[in-house]
Amino acid sequence: MNERRIEISSHDSGEKFAMSENGGKLPAIIKDLLAAVGEDPEREGLLETPKRVAKAWRYFTEGYREDIDTLLNDALYTVPYSEMVIVRDIDFYSLCEHHLLPFFGKCHVAYIPKGKVIGLSKVARLVEVFSRRLQVQERMTVEIAETLQVKLKPLGVGVVVEAQHLCMMMRGVQKQNSEAVTSSLLGAFQDQKVRMEFLELIKK
Repeated sequence: MNERRIEISSHDSGEKFAMSENGGKLPAIIKDLLAAVGEDPEREGLLETPKRVAKAWRYFTEGYREDIDTLLNDALYTVPYSEMVIVRDIDFYSLCEHHLLPFFGKCHVAYIPKGKVIGLSKVARLVEVFSRRLQVQERMTVEIAETLQVKLKPLGVGVVVEAQHLCMMMRGVQKQNSEAVTSSLLGAFQDQKVRMEFLELIKK
């Protein structure tokens, strides 16, 4: 399936997607949007809204301006440890690229080291980098797993993402209690025994 997507390499400085502190063109776009939905962008309660929204979107899309090599390279350590490492229940918020509505939940990340480990906080930061972009949950799950596999070169990586999507809750089918679960299992995690150990440990 050919899917149009934004490509950001780990070496990208983010300049292509750079956004000035005041949001660049965004305030004007938001002002036009307010008018298009029938509001008066000049009324008191909305006068500062375009600037506020632009500032919020700069934060929501900060992942485009992060450099993954810079984020990870100073946090790789040689440690004689070869058992599973799990960082579970990492909260995240992202924006669905189809409706620009939030999806949010928890991400569980595990890997089996092969000579090197990564600082635990960097695992959470990696989740932030990929969640603070326009996303689909499936792609985000794979990007987190593949990045760890390439940068850390462990025996294997497992990622599970559990999320609720406002595009299903606020509109469309309007199902309030549904949850989407995606996984990406690489290397040793494709072994059934390792997979089951990982899935059991993230439930506890």
